Amino acid sequence: MIADVQLKDGAEDDFKNWFSESNKVLANFPGFISRKFLKSTDGSYRIVVEHESKETFIKMHNSPEHEKLHPQGHSYMSEPPQRKTYTVAAE
Repeated sequence: MIADVQLKDGAEDDFKNWFSESNKVLANFPGFISRKFLKSTDGSYRIVVEHESKETFIKMHNSPEHEKLHPQGHSYMSEPPQRKTYTVAAE
């Protein structure tokens, strides 16, 4: 899953701290591969989440842990994330 995010002015450091802490919780889910927060040279932000399968991602996304973390992350954003979902064929 890739999501483009718009952060509120001055929220980048707080968001990075929240992101790091939330990774500690979400990384424990079966199928989790990685979750990264990226900043482009043009100042835009993107979150990239990798899971072994769509099913493991959905289980994590629908979990009570994610439900608790989700609103706090959104509190740093000026608008909802623009999500895109991708699947990668096995090599």
